[in-house]
Amino acid sequence: MCRFIAYLGKSIILHDALYKPDHSLIKQSTHAREMEEPLNGDGFGMSWYTHQIDNFPGTFKTIQPAWNDSNLETLSQKLMSGCFLAHVRAASKGDVNVFNTHPFNFKEYSFMHNGGIGGFNKIKRQICQDLSDEIYDWIKGQTDSEHFFAIFLELLRQSKQPFNTELGAAIMKETINYIQSLQKNITITETTFINAIISDGNSLLAVRYVSNVQQAASLYYSYGDHLEYQDGYCQMHESNTKKAVLIASEKLTSHKVNWHELPTNHMLLVDNNLDLRIRAL
Repeated sequence: MCRFIAYLGKSIILHDALYKPDHSLIKQSTHAREMEEPLNGDGFGMSWYTHQIDNFPGTFKTIQPAWNDSNLETLSQKLMSGCFLAHVRAASKGDVNVFNTHPFNFKEYSFMHNGGIGGFNKIKRQICQDLSDEIYDWIKGQTDSEHFFAIFLELLRQSKQPFNTELGAAIMKETINYIQSLQKNITITETTFINAIISDGNSLLAVRYVSNVQQAASLYYSYGDHLEYQDGYCQMHESNTKKAVLIASEKLTSHKVNWHELPTNHMLLVDNNLDLRIRAL
């Protein structure tokens, strides 16, 4: 499975979050601790928001391994953002190319995923048939992840409502229920794992889901005033006021007290004022 991080809060230099923690996302591209295969070498992608320019995310994607991409290291030192998503890929469904590299962007929305949809190839045609032309024509890659996001976008389009985390949580649940119904119709018994994050640049919605009694993929969050670095050590500086939220597939630091595990089959809703709510699926 892939690994990812997402951040919402005071603007920071992306390099600080991607490289400086002792178990940073870049280190997880070679030595992930909470998955059977520790290597995530099939590409890297990130989306970031700069609201002083517009409401749409910038994107950098590459099939270079994250640990060996000098462009990424240089670029991340020159980018500041108060909301960004970053992902290292271990390809399962879909070729190793930029169209299959996360995050996926549609208008102001950005999405990334680790896991897999059980029996995806058997339900892919039906998924595509249920999409509007606008959403179907947007799809460029082969992955179950992008098609899952397409379902979410289609349901959001049909709702005709402005996005917020409450609406996003309801549509996330509806998206998973839709997948379950397709699988049930043709008796697919393979496990579905959905660890995913959606953002509109002002809020974050994270989900940790598994379709049966198997162990869900790991997902954690941390919150506080800001990320601080001292003598090579990185942690979230905790305070009574939440000014930053960090979500990660694996804890970025060894300081465990800063990290909270999102319960299985639950969602984390992070509003633009950084209020946090946990919601069962």
